[in-house]
Amino acid sequence: MRKALFNTFPIRLALLALALLPLAASSHTGLDGGAHHNFLAGFLHPLTGADHLSAMLAVGLWSALAARRAWPDLLWAPLGFALMLLAGALMGLAGVALPGVEPMIAASLLVMGLLVATRLQLPGTAAFALVGAFAIFHGIAHGQELVGEPSAAAVLAGMLGATVMLHGTGMAIGWAMRNASAWWPRFLGGAVAVLGLGFLIQLT
Repeated sequence: MRKALFNTFPIRLALLALALLPLAASSHTGLDGGAHHNFLAGFLHPLTGADHLSAMLAVGLWSALAARRAWPDLLWAPLGFALMLLAGALMGLAGVALPGVEPMIAASLLVMGLLVATRLQLPGTAAFALVGAFAIFHGIAHGQELVGEPSAAAVLAGMLGATVMLHGTGMAIGWAMRNASAWWPRFLGGAVAVLGLGFLIQLT
């Protein structure tokens, strides 16, 4: 009985995280123009927007739920997201603009939610490429906010640190849920997908 109760803790933690998601009016929330732009501000930034927060958690959840084995399958998707997030942020800082940034961020939630819900297994390189493609748009959104900011490097370091932390949290929860009821991934993935769909509807 105690073991069964313990095994439900990650599930309860995931439900609490979903309940605390800040359901903002738009899919992306920018840095506060009046705040000090430093490592701490960058670290907190992904935690204050429902889009980035849920996407990063979903990447970790999916990688753990769909992994055939812990190594290296568990790391392909989180690694792809983190590296391409950084690449996209550097592109945004350099003035690179891609069309449809906000719709692609919203679409990433829809797709990631469906991946979590279905626990779809993909080859490692395919998972890296799929998640990384969406992460570029997340990164560009971050980078464009920091154009002309002298402490941009510190802010980006903070964002990357928060990203890795959220991936790790999602992976820990997902790994603990691998032997739980299949309805839990379906519920959590469905919640993320509905969030992304809602953002897409708002943008049309």
